[in-house]
Amino acid sequence: MKYKRILLKLSGEALLGTKGFGIDSKMLQLYASEIKKVAQQGVQVAIVIGGGNIFRGQDALEAGIEKATGDYMGMMATLINSMALQGALENEGMFTRLMSAIKIEEVCEAFIRRRAIRHMEKGRVVIFGAGIGRPFFTTDSAASLRAIEIGADVVLKGTKVDGIYSSDPMKNPDATRYSSISFDEVYAKGLNVMDMTAFTLCKENDLPIIVFDINKPDNLLKLVRGEEVGTLVTM
Repeated sequence: MKYKRILLKLSGEALLGTKGFGIDSKMLQLYASEIKKVAQQGVQVAIVIGGGNIFRGQDALEAGIEKATGDYMGMMATLINSMALQGALENEGMFTRLMSAIKIEEVCEAFIRRRAIRHMEKGRVVIFGAGIGRPFFTTDSAASLRAIEIGADVVLKGTKVDGIYSSDPMKNPDATRYSSISFDEVYAKGLNVMDMTAFTLCKENDLPIIVFDINKPDNLLKLVRGEEVGTLVTM
């Protein structure tokens, strides 16, 4: 295996499936089975998932709720998704731990870096919920930060598209897909990979990012084996 320890970033919207709101059980089962394939190969897996299928900060602003409060509400949404994914993984026979940046002792462990690493060394899939526990930061930033903290080899950003394009492939059929690209090229071309804080964290810590289609079976397994899937962002 090329990558021994990975941080998988999933969007909350990925769990929508064919639904307009909430969690599609078929998507949960798909992601759980794909993660299991990787974990069974001895790869240490950590996961950060967003909450946009349940609540978005923009919804709070439109309702007249201050942004900080809205962001905390979004953190709660990520915990709901994290618990759902944990249940799906355990239904697949996996051992898991859910660690939260906000203390909710009846539901999950508080995030402690050394403990998270130890869980992974024991073969447990670790899910990081509630972002970084502070408003004004996205789950992309949480994914980058946690990946650096646990010494992950790569951040794998699972999306519904098969990589990074020169422009939106949904709007421009002539958009070009990159098989690899440097951090500096992403800056120069103004491409949308992650939010700037998350992206800069990865660049400053020389942590590669791979953007790939998580919905295609075996893509995740191929990635950790070192096969060319999606777009690789490196120095």
